[in-house]
Amino acid sequence: MPELSILSAFLVGLLGGVHCVGMCGGIVTALSFATPNTKPDLAMLLGYNGGRVLSYALAGAIAGAVGASTLLLNHFLPVSRGLYLFANIMLILLGLYLAGLSRAVLVLERLGSGVWAGLQPLMKRRMPVRNAPQAVLVGMIWGWLPCGLVYSVLISALATGSAAHGALLMLAFGAGTLPNLLAMGLLAKRLQHLTRSVLVRRIAGLLVAGFGVLGLIRWLMAVYTH
Repeated sequence: MPELSILSAFLVGLLGGVHCVGMCGGIVTALSFATPNTKPDLAMLLGYNGGRVLSYALAGAIAGAVGASTLLLNHFLPVSRGLYLFANIMLILLGLYLAGLSRAVLVLERLGSGVWAGLQPLMKRRMPVRNAPQAVLVGMIWGWLPCGLVYSVLISALATGSAAHGALLMLAFGAGTLPNLLAMGLLAKRLQHLTRSVLVRRIAGLLVAGFGVLGLIRWLMAVYTH
């Protein structure tokens, strides 16, 4: 069963930037000034976001390994197809959320709230950030923030049935989120104004939902041709 492609994962991360800025905007702004410097530091921002993307890749590897070992995706086609179907439904729900048309995907974010409650104090104890290695560590903690966007792609990583493929998928997704969050750190007020535009959110959300629709079409074709 074909899973979300690397390019598609990158584009989902890029288009989902309107959610990233809203969801992580406060964190990005706080981290931008959580250093002894009086203005945002690009090197520090790269450290934070590099650590965040590393956590995504780790989560993708774990999800892919679970898919391979526990669910036996390579040998149990119905499970593989079921996960692929679920992953694309989540992409559609995510797109509708980004477009401001549905909030159903937020259920996933609530599931991870307990983990984040335990990690927040760990992040706060590492403030202020004084060097790049410390920024990477804080970024890795930030990477576990409950996020429907991340979880939607993580389900696709699970459906790959491979730790390597799952990590690569989440790495591509994380790379797609970089432009928006790096820009947020440097140009916070200007970017927030753009991403609050209803038109921008609708276009980005419907494009993300389109990936899910295409995935469902591929799923139907695979089901009815075998």
